[in-house]
Amino acid sequence: MHNQRLYFIAAIALLFGTTQGMAVSVPGLREQVDPHWRCGISYLEIGLRCLQVFFHKGRELLMPILLLPKDPEPVFASKRTEQEFFNRIWFSCIRFLTCA
Repeated sequence: MHNQRLYFIAAIALLFGTTQGMAVSVPGLREQVDPHWRCGISYLEIGLRCLQVFFHKGRELLMPILLLPKDPEPVFASKRTEQEFFNRIWFSCIRFLTCA
């Protein structure tokens, strides 16, 4: 019973941190909490840094946003992984296939 409560609290904290990271990234405020924003940190890490900055400077938190289905601002750990991401072949859903 106690483990379930702990997991629930951890899940809520992770969700809140991630939505704060997205709320900072979407309007373009990411550089305020992450000056080296091309390093490839997660939205959770951005959200945690955002929370630290807001608490230390006494600012109000941003309104959390819904999790987005597509990453608005993808970052990569290296230039190589970025090139591999953009150079790979993308597929869409195939609805039906007919043979002649």
